[in-house]
Order: sequence, then structure tokens, then C-alpha cells
Amino acid sequence: MAELQDDVIAEQLSFHALDGWELAGTLYRAPDPKITILISAGTGFPRQFYQPIASYYAARGATVLTYDYRGIGDSNTDKHGFYNIKYPDWGRFDMPAALEALLANSSGLPVAHLAHSVGGHFIGLMPNHSKITRHAFVSVGTGYFLGHQLRNIPMELYFWWLLGPYLLRRYGYIKKAGGWQGQPLPPGVFKTWRRWCHQKSYFQSDFANAKTPESYNDITSPIRSWIFPDDPIATASASRDLLSCYPSAPRETIVRSPNEIKVKRIGHEGAFRNGRELLWDEFWDWFLMDD
Repeated sequence: MAELQDDVIAEQLSFHALDGWELAGTLYRAPDPKITILISAGTGFPRQFYQPIASYYAARGATVLTYDYRGIGDSNTDKHGFYNIKYPDWGRFDMPAALEALLANSSGLPVAHLAHSVGGHFIGLMPNHSKITRHAFVSVGTGYFLGHQLRNIPMELYFWWLLGPYLLRRYGYIKKAGGWQGQPLPPGVFKTWRRWCHQKSYFQSDFANAKTPESYNDITSPIRSWIFPDDPIATASASRDLLSCYPSAPRETIVRSPNEIKVKRIGHEGAFRNGRELLWDEFWDWFLMDD
């Protein structure tokens, strides 16, 4: 784990999702905060992955919360319930609880949202989404595999139809093996994710009926989305399709190449690795921008 920035304190939190599931988070603090930031992870990324950027922002004057969705990292406390987790549970129950946990520690400061990959997918499922002032999407696009870079499609098909089914048959869940480098995934998360990634509409067909409460059309907090030419997943078309799910929100897209921020690679997860401070400063300026 990377060292914390000077004067930053990391406090481990435990809080409960809206349905009672115990979740783990880390709150990063520094003296005299002027903003609060919720960081929502990509699929399979533990909250510790985001420590460098969380510590960086805390040192600049933010209170920052990273957290694990249910079934991921330290939020995998219910071993039996692990097998019943549904992908939308992360947005319907976990994300709103994390937001409330951050608000309870923010002293009334405005809350910005830094969303990585799937962290930008489920805002429309959050009953308290209006408490977020603005969103920074980073490598956020639909999972529809034909919208991704052609070179990545064989690997995706291998994951969906060879590795994934094998791991489910042998272990009952997706474990770290055979090229999957993320956290273990509940079977329900994998199966729903696979189904969505084979639909041009991605998740929209699931949320387009009255039995599934959602408020994508009601979200009006502005969204600025950063994508990168060497990201094989959050391509320009995948990003555009995902942003269209938020029709009432002001939206804009920023494209940044590795050369522009003086690194060799960004990819799908590299925006959060050390050495990307030029990019982090852009997110920060967006969070503090006056309306």
C-alpha cells in the first residue's frame, strides 16, 4: 500500500447498506477540508487501489471516502450472502449508504463524486443521488463488447464464455485465476455483467420497467467524463452510450492521451495509479469549479 500524503489521516469505517449489509470504507482526512469526495470503484477493484488519489486529494483539502461494494474486499463479511449478491445491489444499496457515511463526516461541505468504470453506471439507482453536486467519470462506458476496441474482444469472449463458466463450475464464483486479476466476484454479478455486455442497450432494458425503481432521467448534477485513447473498454462510443443514460444532466467528454499527462500508459485503470497527478489536478479543478 502506498504511503499517505503528509498530514493525511486514514480512518477505517464500518457502515451498513440500506438493506443492512455491513460495508467497509476508508475515510481520508486532512486539516481544514473544503470539499468532500466519494470515490466509487470499478468492478473487482478493492478500495485500497484508490489510496494514492484519495490521499492526494485529502492533502489538498478534501475529506475522501473509498469503500468496497458488497462481496468485494473487506465488505465480503457474509459468506452465505455472497452467492446471492446482484450487480445492481451495488448501486441500489451500497453507493447510497457510502454517500450517507461520507455526509455524516463532512460537516455540511459539498460532495463530489469520482466514479471509475461501473462506479458511473448505477447513479440512477441511488435514492439520494441529488446530494451529489457533480460527477467526474473516469473510464466510464457501457460494457457492450462490440463497442470496445477490436483487439480486446477475443479476451472478453474468453472471459465470458470460457474462463468464467469454468470458474463457476469449479468454485461457484469468479476467483483470481486464468487472467482475471480483480477481486473474487459473486456468481450473480458475473452472470448479469455478462448478459448486459452482450446487449447494445447494456443495462437499460433491465431498468425500463416499473418493477425496477430508477431515476436516471431525474439526475441533473453535471457530469464530466474523461476517456483515454488506449483504454480498450471505455471507448468514445461506449462512453457516449453510457452518458446517454443521463439525459437530464449536463454532460461533456474530455479525451486525454498518455502523452498529454506525460505517462506511457493510462488504459482502463491507469488514471488512478501514481504518476497521474496532472490528470488528478484536472478532476480536482472540475470539483471546485463554480457553477
